[in-house]
Amino acid sequence: MRASLVIISLTATPAAGDISLAFPLDCTLGDTCYIQQYMDHDSSSGSYDFACGSLTYDTHSGTDIALPSLADQAAGVNVLAAAEGTVVGVRNNMLDIMQIGPDAPDISNRECGNGLVIRHVDGFETQYCHMAKGSISVSAGQVVATGTVLGRVGLSGQTQFPHLHLSVRQNGQDIDPFNADGVQTCPDPTRPSLWNTDEVATPAGGIVTIGMTDAVPKFDDIKAGLADTGVTADGPAMVGWGYLFGVRVGDAVTTRITRPDGSIFDRSEVLERTQARIMRAFGKRTPPGGWAQGTYRLDVIHQRDDAILDQATAAYVVD
Repeated sequence: MRASLVIISLTATPAAGDISLAFPLDCTLGDTCYIQQYMDHDSSSGSYDFACGSLTYDTHSGTDIALPSLADQAAGVNVLAAAEGTVVGVRNNMLDIMQIGPDAPDISNRECGNGLVIRHVDGFETQYCHMAKGSISVSAGQVVATGTVLGRVGLSGQTQFPHLHLSVRQNGQDIDPFNADGVQTCPDPTRPSLWNTDEVATPAGGIVTIGMTDAVPKFDDIKAGLADTGVTADGPAMVGWGYLFGVRVGDAVTTRITRPDGSIFDRSEVLERTQARIMRAFGKRTPPGGWAQGTYRLDVIHQRDDAILDQATAAYVVD
């Protein structure tokens, strides 16, 4: 019989009459957005997410819904009200600058960046952080309906990638919408949800995006959405890459390129670290005479415990 671990949660147990929440971004989970971090349920210096996994960090108090790239953020993704309520506490004037590098501004006591709070029934509140400067389209005191556009995802406050940080509270206590009663029993957690749909996908890691180019790309270019440039017959190389999130020690990542004649070159790597986000790339130098004309298929496969956790495929034409 397996032993179970009961973890003292950082979340509170909500009262009767739980709120019903709609997904707060105008995106498609697993395609145009993904959940990078969940709430931490461990009261010690360690961390566990609602599923007893590693997609969180110590004391993280909300849900981080990320966009694949800076290009997606620049194109504009709307933040939506998760439930009906009254807007309070709007801030809309902070710069969209990631907190990396020596030029990052001082954001002390303003880590949320641009954002707002909506007050709901039964003592519930939702808070929306890291929104784009000047994008917030509602004001304090305004009553909003579920799904009302509040503004756009940005890069303000304490952030290193474009995402919305959503916090849910009841009577001032943090609530995890994926495990609302605050009881964390591992390895078989209960998951009483506040979401009003079963379509909020919660994979324990996976592939954000893949691409092909003629050299090993810079990670910053991948995160910016600039690395999927394709290849030419006479370029220096053919390199396939994958951008993954929520990887764990022991996971395997396979990068495989299939030529037009069906022959394959690939590489598999067993990961040695648990990390929030990684890039892996593999390829070959261009052969004498160049690459054969035709369609090349790129597959990136993320495996965990000998099972495929995620897989992505793309095709590229060389002519």
